Amino acid sequence: MSEQYDDIINMPHHVPQSRPRMSQRNRAAQFAPFAALTGYEDALDESERRTDTKAELCEDDTEELNKKIRLLGARIAAEPYCKVTYFVPDRHKSGGRYVTVSGNVRFIEEATRQLVFCGGLRIPLDDIAGISL
Repeated sequence: MSEQYDDIINMPHHVPQSRPRMSQRNRAAQFAPFAALTGYEDALDESERRTDTKAELCEDDTEELNKKIRLLGARIAAEPYCKVTYFVPDRHKSGGRYVTVSGNVRFIEEATRQLVFCGGLRIPLDDIAGISL
């Protein structure tokens, strides 16, 4: 079998003079996988993403939280600094995640039951899990 190619086996590799060499990056792109199902990877990633369930506070925790909210309301003129942990519902799936923010509270809006920070962030009072003063 080797006798069949003996005349070309030791010849130098042909390099065309009329065309420049293709970069390795472009050569590799020729063999990249083709995404026949556009968005399929995103859908898989979304289904794998985990969310937390909103925890229900016991009566003692709810009472303690309400006490801290009243204390914030009493000090509202001084724009008190606090750290708030609250639940953010997920837009695409059931559940959500807990987020902790800190800053100065501007006011407590009773009509919409929201805690409003100086930066404009609004947190529903029903989604608050904890407050550190």
